[in-house]
Amino acid sequence: MSDPYLYSVKNNVATFSVNDPPWNLMSVHYVDRLEEQLPDVLSASDIRAMVFTGEGLDNFSAGMNLRQIPEGIKRAGSPEAFFAQRHRVLEMIENGGTPAIATFFGFCLGAGLELPLACHLRIAADTGAKIGLPEMDLGSVPAWGGSARLPRAVGRQNALDMILRARKIDGHEALAMGLVTEIVPIDQLKSRAQTLGEEIAKQPRLAVQAVLDTIVGFETKTLEQSIADELDAVHKTLGTPDANEGMLAFMEKRKPVFNQS
Repeated sequence: MSDPYLYSVKNNVATFSVNDPPWNLMSVHYVDRLEEQLPDVLSASDIRAMVFTGEGLDNFSAGMNLRQIPEGIKRAGSPEAFFAQRHRVLEMIENGGTPAIATFFGFCLGAGLELPLACHLRIAADTGAKIGLPEMDLGSVPAWGGSARLPRAVGRQNALDMILRARKIDGHEALAMGLVTEIVPIDQLKSRAQTLGEEIAKQPRLAVQAVLDTIVGFETKTLEQSIADELDAVHKTLGTPDANEGMLAFMEKRKPVFNQS
């Protein structure tokens, strides 16, 4: 049996891939491995961006493996502990200080949307994507933070419409809602995610982390708090080697080379 969790690093970009084609269900094993590996990835100075995707070109993920819920609850000790683990994992992705990029293609349902919602950038295939939170059709509600994060990404009305009707949207509608930043042909989607990750990885690491600290979670902050966070970010990056390199490159009219130290 193949490993349902694949991990690789290329050019300072870590890629996590759900490997259970064609549906790429997020198994108990997949979540366990994520929780185990993420702390090391987030603390590694040579990893400056992350990509979350799925194997093959059929589906990113049709969601949590529902058949494994009883096993997962038994292993965790209680339903509360089982779902708390999933929230811990997504919080690490969202607040870990390393930019995360998610790919939408084929079915991106339930946890297959909720994990990307914890990412900082999302891109979608221009055809074939079916993105949604279908829990209402199962007589339930989103369980991995979907009802909390989706309104912050697409607005209250769009989120309610998608969740209450268990409605699936495609890449074009996701772009119009602001759920994704761009749409690309399916055969270019994963390479585009890698390229985007490499582009961000070349940016000054401390400055990137400071921007994430300022913007992530801004919805719950006052304007004054956000401005204070921005000023704190300025002080953290002022006079750093990357800041000096950026200023020198500007004066010398050349492209800066960051993260040299």
